[in-house]
Amino acid sequence: MSSSDRGKDLAEESSRSPGDQSITTPSRYESQKRRDWNTFNQYLRNQRQPIPLSQCNSNHVLEFLRYLDQFGKTKVHLQGCMFYGQPEPPAPCTCPLRQAWGSLDALIGRLRAAYEENGGSPETNPFASTVIRVYLREVKECQAKARGIVYKKKPKKASPSKGDDDSSSSGFLSFS
Repeated sequence: MSSSDRGKDLAEESSRSPGDQSITTPSRYESQKRRDWNTFNQYLRNQRQPIPLSQCNSNHVLEFLRYLDQFGKTKVHLQGCMFYGQPEPPAPCTCPLRQAWGSLDALIGRLRAAYEENGGSPETNPFASTVIRVYLREVKECQAKARGIVYKKKPKKASPSKGDDDSSSSGFLSFS
């Protein structure tokens, strides 16, 4: 196919209305979710004794998350490191690279959705278990301390209580 033919094809595709396309390109999120799902399933198949998805539990998910750490790009200082708690250390160190908490959190969100889209029940979803939420919270706190990042909790909005009538304390003197 010549470049002019490709250009013509692209022009024809762009002139079609969205409803005319029989094949839709998945969104970036959908593509990533499919890749993550395939990667997780491959991980289960590659275990010493392959694990069927029907027998997968939160422990398998934790093992998968720990396995992924070896491909991480985020420096997480160990407690004995002289740069522990420094957001921008002045020199390199030998501390390990890990998966960033935000990446793990997004990954779990995509896998949780993929599990249910592929026939899994929300009640048995290993990606939605308390164990996984606790693990992610611990990773977030550990990485924040190690990298000197402060995560501040948003204060809860105070609900107005009964008996707090602002009209009586408006700052104006009332003469009766």
